[in-house]
Formats: sequence, structure tokens, C-alpha cells
Amino acid sequence: MLEYVLEENHMKIRFVNTVIQTTLSLVVVAFVSGCASGVRNPSGVPVTEMQADERGFVAGLGIESQDMVAVTDKMARSLSNTHEINNFDGTPRIVLDPIINNTRFPIQQDIFLTRMRALLNSRTQGKMRFLARERMDALHQERDMKRSGEYTSTTDPNVQEFKGADFFLTGKLDGQTTRTSAGTSDYILYSFQLIDARSSEILWEDFAEMKKQGQEDASYR
Repeated sequence: MLEYVLEENHMKIRFVNTVIQTTLSLVVVAFVSGCASGVRNPSGVPVTEMQADERGFVAGLGIESQDMVAVTDKMARSLSNTHEINNFDGTPRIVLDPIINNTRFPIQQDIFLTRMRALLNSRTQGKMRFLARERMDALHQERDMKRSGEYTSTTDPNVQEFKGADFFLTGKLDGQTTRTSAGTSDYILYSFQLIDARSSEILWEDFAEMKKQGQEDASYR
């Protein structure tokens, strides 16, 4: 009788241990799933950190971060291998000209050129130079303060040293939308050009295109 009771107690203890281990395993899996990138069901998880090139559970038919990453990666690689850049006499100076957005999505389109510039600056080791034309107000103020003697200068501030552009890098986003009772379809063409600042010739051009379909759309700001 005593042996029977002891065996029964051992069985109960093993059962309790099994339940505890299973519960802990489920908690760990739930925690890891909640923190992992690419979670499809974010129930109970307020924020999920993801990679910029991943398509998340919050998505629409418009231009998403993964689209920007894919397009700018392709364009930067293509531009860095062009004949006009590789065979330029000296170091080409490039100015970013704002992208034209002809799509229905009100996005911050300058992100495309900003990311392309950052990629090219970080990976081409001085193969090309970009001019900070969007900072001209601050640059003019700095130059004027040096000319007036209020700031020191290691060079003659009266000499004009602002560089002129050899090329303009710009682009355009075009879109086509189709709506039916089944849902909405959006096609977007991303095109980018390198334009000769002297002759206005388009010396390089490349493009990417994407199409998305769905029943619900997201709000883009």
C-alpha cells in the first residue's frame, strides 16, 4: 500500500513538472514571437521592431519602406557603374534635384534621393561628390561672417569656392490605379536620371516598377 501511494505521488509530481515546463515553453515562444521581426499577428504587442526592407503587418497599396530600399539599392548600383561616372575627367559634382511625384500617394519623395546619396557616398570612396545646395543659406552666412572678420578662415574668404554642378540627379514617380468591386490595383514606375548640367542631356537613366493589389488601402502622410 505504501509503495502504491509513493508511486502515485511520483506520478503527480511528474505531471506538475510537465505542466510547468510546457507553460514556460509557451511563454518563451510567445515572447520571442512578439519580439521577432516579421510578426504577422501583433495581438498584444504594442511595437514590433523590423528591418526597413521587410514587409510588415501594417501595409497598403502605396510606397512602403521595403520598396524604397529595393529601388534605391538598384539605382545606386546602376549609377555607380555608368560610363559617365567611371570615365569622368576628375571628380564629378552632383546636385540632387527634387523628385516629381505623379502618384496618388502623398509620400516624402526626397527620401529616395537622400538614401541614394548616402549609399553612393558611403560605398564609392569619393568616386563622386554631392553638393549641399539645400544648405546654401547657412553656407552663405558662414562665408559672409568670414569675410567680415567675425569668423576665422583657413583660406581667403573673398575667393569664390562654391562648386558648380556637373550633373543633376533627379527622378519621377508615375502611377496608375485601377478600381473594381473586387478591390484596387496600383502600378508605380520609379525612374531616375543623371542630367548633364551643361548640355541638358540625360546621360544615365534606370527604372524599377511595382504592382500591388488589395481590398483595403492605408493612409499615407
